[in-house]
Amino acid sequence: MRRKTLRNSPPQQWAGRLKMKHIRKIIELSELTDLSVRAIRNALNLPRSTVNDYLTAYKASDLTLELIQSLNDDQIYTALFGDKTKGSARPLPDFAKMNTELKKKHVTRSLLWEEYREKHPDGLGYSQFCEHYRLWSKKVSVSMRQTHKAGEKLFVDYSGLTMEVIDPKTGEISKAEVFVAALGASGYSYAEASMSQKKHDFIASHVRAFRFYNGVTEVLVPDNLKSAVTRANWYEPDINESYQDMADHYGTVVLPARPYKPKDKSKAELSVKLVQRWILARLRHIKFFSLHELNEAIWELLDDLNNRKMRHLGKSRRELFEALDQPALKALPDRTYIYRDFKDCKVNIDYHILLEKDLYSVPYQLAGEVVNARYTSTTVEIYHKDKRVV
Repeated sequence: MRRKTLRNSPPQQWAGRLKMKHIRKIIELSELTDLSVRAIRNALNLPRSTVNDYLTAYKASDLTLELIQSLNDDQIYTALFGDKTKGSARPLPDFAKMNTELKKKHVTRSLLWEEYREKHPDGLGYSQFCEHYRLWSKKVSVSMRQTHKAGEKLFVDYSGLTMEVIDPKTGEISKAEVFVAALGASGYSYAEASMSQKKHDFIASHVRAFRFYNGVTEVLVPDNLKSAVTRANWYEPDINESYQDMADHYGTVVLPARPYKPKDKSKAELSVKLVQRWILARLRHIKFFSLHELNEAIWELLDDLNNRKMRHLGKSRRELFEALDQPALKALPDRTYIYRDFKDCKVNIDYHILLEKDLYSVPYQLAGEVVNARYTSTTVEIYHKDKRVV
């Protein structure tokens, strides 16, 4: 009669840190292939009883293949056979799922620990629970070390790499900039090419990004680009008026990344690297004869990027977007934002102002005063002390 291996009693012949690679391989072959226990045993040159024992312990645990890929040897061993110093099994939480839950509004580690203990009354204490999660989070990418709440932040930046666009008539080559946006919780990314980083193009890219996400975040986090920030300041940066006007229209707040604080924009930097690697690098040998043609190619590869499974979470950015950010985004306003410029003008003695080489009249009482002109390509509005006068 074959010896029955009890839970928390690992096969003595093969137990220990040096053989953890066998445990991982046994589980991988069992989950990812149709191999029998005998075939797995033959492939790894292990006793059949050992393979059986480890698979029995794995099926009785709360481990998943995705979770195993993110844990260290000690954590896996404890999850399979328990903490021998305690004399009882201490099942580990699903850290990838925990990380996703923490991105939801009002969800805390304390709440997740209470839910974990309801399921496992003899499980980890709160401090151990948090420490195991901390150790897990150190193994994932740097972008995961900050917890961004769902629907809270949209990070924006330019890739730093340009793409060539050839004029089909003259053969002249122009350099197109590549705008990149990424949602904080899911990392779901948007990218497009434009002909400059100037205010008009920068803001137009935001408008299209909002349309792509079909919603708006509570906060916009740009780098300290001149198109967004007129004066960088640690505590109170001056936001460009046109950029602030766009943000007001969509009901969002601009909080630029602080100078010399790389973690403030780590999500944007990661997305920029991914766009460079999985989109721009793959397009480097293709010639484009219009901005539209270039963007069509970028957007096709963008779908591939967002649908790629992230190994540390076992989910794609699209899946995380649909589960986290999408339900939390604010609705788009009924009207799409129309770009406006802002300019302070001094009223001449003839109660006119000069704006873009044209003269506009204002009430004569404002002669000598400074007014603020807010104008599009088709309309002009003039304000004095935030009250419209024309």
